[in-house]
Amino acid sequence: MAGNSCMNLVEYPDSEMMMLDLANRLAGEMSSFLDHEDHITMAVPGGTTPGPIFDDLCDADVDWSRVRVLLTDERWVPEDHERSNTRLLRERLLIERASAAEYIPLYRNGGLDDEVVSTVAADVAKALPLSILLLGMGADMHTASLFPGASNLEMALAGNAPPVMAIQAPGAAEPRVTLTAPVLTGAITTHVVIVGDEKRAAVEKARKLSALDAPISIVLKNATIHWAP
Repeated sequence: MAGNSCMNLVEYPDSEMMMLDLANRLAGEMSSFLDHEDHITMAVPGGTTPGPIFDDLCDADVDWSRVRVLLTDERWVPEDHERSNTRLLRERLLIERASAAEYIPLYRNGGLDDEVVSTVAADVAKALPLSILLLGMGADMHTASLFPGASNLEMALAGNAPPVMAIQAPGAAEPRVTLTAPVLTGAITTHVVIVGDEKRAAVEKARKLSALDAPISIVLKNATIHWAP
């Protein structure tokens, strides 16, 4: 593994080693925080990339009963839907020892309206700040559901944004809810996990762009980027 002096980048020879190493690193950070905090909050992404991390992290020897877990974003679909990020968490992270964690869902049954989003935001606010934040990134430089060109993006990036906002990504089949910039940038430790040359190039490009064009840029200054080919 090699560092990059221009960015806090850790390179791995393959994704399998990266996922295992990152799971161990997250477990170590959790234990460290729990040494001096009653409870900690960890936010994690959905999608396919973090699954192998969850497979290792779910049995980490930490006091999961003092850990709050939430998603960085969620599609507004029922929890048993194949596109639900919550479904992924329940199948791959919130099992084994991690089944003792407190899960803070971003989805609520029924329609998505301002009142529901306010309720979710209030629940999330009680668990802030984030102790540990794990993010993914798309080749379009989005993170969580902060997509370039999305509805409400400018509001979600604002310093006074509520903790959670509804957002409609360009071309997306369903609306989403996402953690906003103040929550993401307020995390004590931040990790971004990416795979492949396209995303490596995208994260380098994002450092030179505005947050509206490259939402991932809001966290890069204080994040560790984990990359494997």
